[in-house]
Amino acid sequence: MNLRSWLAIAVAAGLLYALGYVSGASTERIKNQGLDETRLRQSFEQGQALGTVKEKVVVEYVDRIVKVYQAGATLTKEVPIYVSKTADDACVVPDGFVRVHDAGAANLPVAGGPSVADGTASGLALSTVAASVVDNYSECHANAEQLKALQQWVRESQAVRQGTAAAQRQH
Repeated sequence: MNLRSWLAIAVAAGLLYALGYVSGASTERIKNQGLDETRLRQSFEQGQALGTVKEKVVVEYVDRIVKVYQAGATLTKEVPIYVSKTADDACVVPDGFVRVHDAGAANLPVAGGPSVADGTASGLALSTVAASVVDNYSECHANAEQLKALQQWVRESQAVRQGTAAAQRQH
């Protein structure tokens, strides 16, 4: 074999190598594009599923919250039926009770410590105390419903994300 033959073989081998390299790079690029498209579609589908979860949880939460506040409003309207003017007149609500109640509502210690004025009449009617307690419990129940909705949203969102992650591992 002469030098020309070797040179032709080397050029042919180089061209075959370059053709294989270009073909392999193109195949990898196409493969990566397919994977990117799959990930993008899965992310979009996950986003839609998470949006559906949020919408469902919010609708259920709003329905429950409306019921909580309606029940509280009904009870507040009934206070005068169950705590009459006669009961208001018969029961003196002391200043000490008002101070402790207000401190509890604010989640703070009772200001100023015990006082001789704690036993004096506050001028607050028993029916007002009852209405305040109903309102406080309504807020408590509303907070509980909000927490339940948040927990439900977290659980369902995690399930969607875990389902998507499992689907991605399968591909």
